[in-house]
Amino acid sequence: MREVEVMGVRVEMPTNKPIILLRERGGQRYVPIWIGAPEATAIAYAQQGVVPPRPLTHDLIVNLIDGLGHALSSVVITKMEEGVFFADVVIDEDRRIGSRSSDAIAIALRANIPIYVADQILDEVGVEIADEEEEAEQVEKFREFLDNVSAEDFEMGPDSDAPHEPPG
Repeated sequence: MREVEVMGVRVEMPTNKPIILLRERGGQRYVPIWIGAPEATAIAYAQQGVVPPRPLTHDLIVNLIDGLGHALSSVVITKMEEGVFFADVVIDEDRRIGSRSSDAIAIALRANIPIYVADQILDEVGVEIADEEEEAEQVEKFREFLDNVSAEDFEMGPDSDAPHEPPG
């Protein structure tokens, strides 16, 4: 099981369906989960720190659990069957309540608890994306190259078979 962070909610084109993107902490794999529009809104509100005048459903769940003297511990995306993700909301460290993954994620964001994804799911549907820092470093090197290059650098001299190439 690996901890993930919520990268955000996006809309997939051309279907216009909301998708939540989870990123493996300390890794480069991402898990995309297609969700409903109301859940996408609830997750986006939680990420943006929007506090509604009255509790929304996910706020109510967090308040109920707390009000009953229990503590939310974590959320675990446990399995995927036929493209549908299943999750557990973990209460008091050991009690698991089955949930839709989108609802569990919305609850986790409101309660500020960790979200985990089963290794099998990461192995099956995790998409590896290059590290943003590495990508930014390569872009910066290329910009430096462009700042220091001139047209003469691309002229072929008598001792050269090809123009100069950018670093990297």
